[in-house]
Amino acid sequence: MDIDAMPRAYFAFPGPLRDQLVGAILSGAKTSTSSLLADYEHEGEALPVVGEVSVVVDSDDQPVAVIETTGVHTVRLGDVDLQHAIDEGEGYTTVAEWRTGHENFWHSPEARASLGDPAFTVDDDTLMVAERFRVVTTLRPAA
Repeated sequence: MDIDAMPRAYFAFPGPLRDQLVGAILSGAKTSTSSLLADYEHEGEALPVVGEVSVVVDSDDQPVAVIETTGVHTVRLGDVDLQHAIDEGEGYTTVAEWRTGHENFWHSPEARASLGDPAFTVDDDTLMVAERFRVVTTLRPAA
């Protein structure tokens, strides 16, 4: 397994949220993630593919785990289900909690800047990519 040749998987922006999400991945609590379809379109990136492997990096851009995509589907924000919200590993117990947390992130200055749209907002019809994954190997123990 040539880790240097694998694509990188970035969760959130470097800082406390990324550190929290990386910890949840390493502990096994996080097995799903949500991204805006608009992010993929803005960056000109292909959607994840089942079977694809990537290297999760921490806030210091250091490899911490290898994950494999086990499921991908595009869904309206208004149609996200409770299981996806729970499997995000952030402690959400309702879809409403999940949505509030994600809206706060997607409406942040950093997320809006990454999309090149300072007024970007989401609504029920916003398309997101729901990705499921499994840890193939850890490169650093959970903190």
